[in-house]
Amino acid sequence: MKKNIRIITDGSCDFPQEILDRVNPGIVGINVAFGEESYIGGVEIDEETFYTKMRGCKELPKTSSPSPDRFLELYKCEADEILVFTLTSKLSSTYSSAVLAKNMYLEENLHKRIEVVDSQSGSIGVALMILKCNELIENGKTMDEILEHIEKFKAEMVFFGALDTLENAIKGGRVNAIAGKIINALNFKVIIKIEEGLVKPIDKARGGSNSLKKALEYVKSNITNVETRTVIIGHANCPDKAEKIKQIIAENLNFKEILIAGIGPIMGTFTSEGAILVSVL
Repeated sequence: MKKNIRIITDGSCDFPQEILDRVNPGIVGINVAFGEESYIGGVEIDEETFYTKMRGCKELPKTSSPSPDRFLELYKCEADEILVFTLTSKLSSTYSSAVLAKNMYLEENLHKRIEVVDSQSGSIGVALMILKCNELIENGKTMDEILEHIEKFKAEMVFFGALDTLENAIKGGRVNAIAGKIINALNFKVIIKIEEGLVKPIDKARGGSNSLKKALEYVKSNITNVETRTVIIGHANCPDKAEKIKQIIAENLNFKEILIAGIGPIMGTFTSEGAILVSVL
C-alpha cells in the first residue's frame, strides 16, 4: 500500500519523462538570468531556447536559488509527510531555502513531517534518487526506512560525464581563457566525476568519441550488480549523441533500465552545450 509521502525537488533536477510520469514530483523553480532577463528554468524558458541564448551570450548565465516562499507553496499539500531533495549544498543555497521554509511551515503545522535531503548531487543523479525512493514508497516503506536507504544511495551512486567544450568554464573564470582556448583548439574533452557534492575534472581525451568512450569505461569499472541498476543518460541539447550512448550501453551492459533526460538550464550552465552525463544507481 502506498504511503502518504509527497516528493518535492528543485529545478536543477533533470528528469526523464518516464520518471516524471511515475512519480509526479513537486518542482520548485530556479531562476536563470541572461543580463537583466530572468526566467524560471523549465517553466518560462525551455531547453532549446536556453542553449540558443547561451550560445550567443558573451557572459555566463546567472542562476539563483529559489526563495523559501516557493518551497512553502509546495509544502501546502494534503500529504502528511514530505520528502524534499535539493541540489548539493556545495554548489547552491537551495538546501538552506528548503530548510528555512520547512521550519516556517512546521511552526503552524505541527502534525506534518518534512525531511529535506541534501542530495550531494544534481541533475540526473537526483532524478535517480527520487526514482528509487518512489519505489520504496510504493512498497510501503516508512519515512525513517527511506532516509536510511538515501544514505546508501548517496554512497552507491556512480556519476561521470564528458564535456564537449570548456566555453562556460572560461566564461565563468574557472579556466584561464588562453589555456581553455588552446584545450578547445586541440579538441581535448574533459572527463568529470560528480562526487560528494562537487564536480571534479578527473581526466581528458582527444575528440568527442574518445571522451565518451573513456567516461563509459569509468562508469563500467565502478559498478557491480548491473542487472539491478538503472542508468540515466543526460544530454546538453544533443539528443542524437545520447541515443548513440544508450545503444552502446544496451549492447554491452544488461541494466535494469536505461533512460534519457535533457540537461536543463541549471546544470547546463555548468556543463555547456554538447555535454553527456551518465549516472547509475
